[in-house]
Amino acid sequence: MADVQPISNANTPQEIAKPNTAIIWKTFWILLGLTVLEFIIAFTLPANTFRVGIFVILTIAKAAYIVGEFMHLRHEVKFLIWTILLPMIFVVWLLIALIAEGASIFFA
Repeated sequence: MADVQPISNANTPQEIAKPNTAIIWKTFWILLGLTVLEFIIAFTLPANTFRVGIFVILTIAKAAYIVGEFMHLRHEVKFLIWTILLPMIFVVWLLIALIAEGASIFFA
């Protein structure tokens, strides 16, 4: 009689890979640090354009980090990154130009 191999059953218990949570915790701590920094700035600096500018910069930094990590954009090729970033830069520039132009007409 030939050497018979047992049929592999897909439901046999196998070793489950240990999850790599280090990257998730690193992301959590970075975003928490940026958020704490925003709260410190909010409650210590007086309300002026400098504080608003810091909030805008920190918000853009958090958004870029979230897009890079959770949408996996950081791991893509550079051409795809620039394909996404360049139109976004022009849209932000357009919004700033429209707000400035609208404010100059409204308050003139």
